[in-house]
Amino acid sequence: MQDDTTLYRETIDNINKYGISVKKKYGQNFLKDTRVLDKIIAGAQIDSDDTVLEVGPGLGNLTKELAKIAGRVVAVEIDINLIEPLKEILRDYPNVSILQGDILDLLEKGLEPIVADKPYKVVANLPYYITTPIIMGFLESSNPPQSLTVMLQKEVAQRMKAAPCTKDYSALTLAVEYYADTYLVANVPRNCFIPRPNVDSAVLRLTRLKESPVRPINEEFLFKVIKASFAQRRKTLINALLNAKIGLESKETVSEALKAMGLADNIRGETLSLTQFSELSDILFKSTIN
Repeated sequence: MQDDTTLYRETIDNINKYGISVKKKYGQNFLKDTRVLDKIIAGAQIDSDDTVLEVGPGLGNLTKELAKIAGRVVAVEIDINLIEPLKEILRDYPNVSILQGDILDLLEKGLEPIVADKPYKVVANLPYYITTPIIMGFLESSNPPQSLTVMLQKEVAQRMKAAPCTKDYSALTLAVEYYADTYLVANVPRNCFIPRPNVDSAVLRLTRLKESPVRPINEEFLFKVIKASFAQRRKTLINALLNAKIGLESKETVSEALKAMGLADNIRGETLSLTQFSELSDILFKSTIN
């Protein structure tokens, strides 16, 4: 792998050579730190049998390193102006395919035509403004990846790994925990990018679970309960759930459910674990159908 100085110069040269203007609407920031590239590659746990779906290849700095290890790399880039430069930059890597498109649209249509319905891993430098929809789109997909190794805003990474009773603990924490094991690969300061963003970043690896740690009676209702519990996190859990209008008849219904679990009426949603939320949603769901 190149050193930092060489990678920086090459990135600047490519920006100038191809007349590339960085587009804020796509959250474009090009990684220029080789140590971070090393950590991403190691954290993604790629080998020669793997198909890698890379989201947001940018100028191909990470794509090249993935191509040296993976059996196949499919790079999805939303910016049509980067497609021809990428083809030229990556011309010496025959195992790389470049696809222009919006990953959210591709997730909605289904990824089978792209990954040929085979196991695959995702590596991505995600636009910060749509990080959550992309990650949840992959985790909830009918053909989910084995893992996602993603660059994202540090604050979002903290929410995904947060513990109960902390300020970062949220509905997102629980949604990710429902589908995946989460591992912090690296913290990435803002000076590792061109141009320099306004926030620091982190790299997480989300390993998709074969089976969720909980088995709710009704998965949709579980997530309604979780979402409602954090929508007004300063309120008690009882009031948050009743205000959400999710089919609960009365305060007494929720109070009795909490009592059955040995929990107080004044408890807040931010104190419950995923297992407790699952148990609560099962009790409440039964009450809505009786």
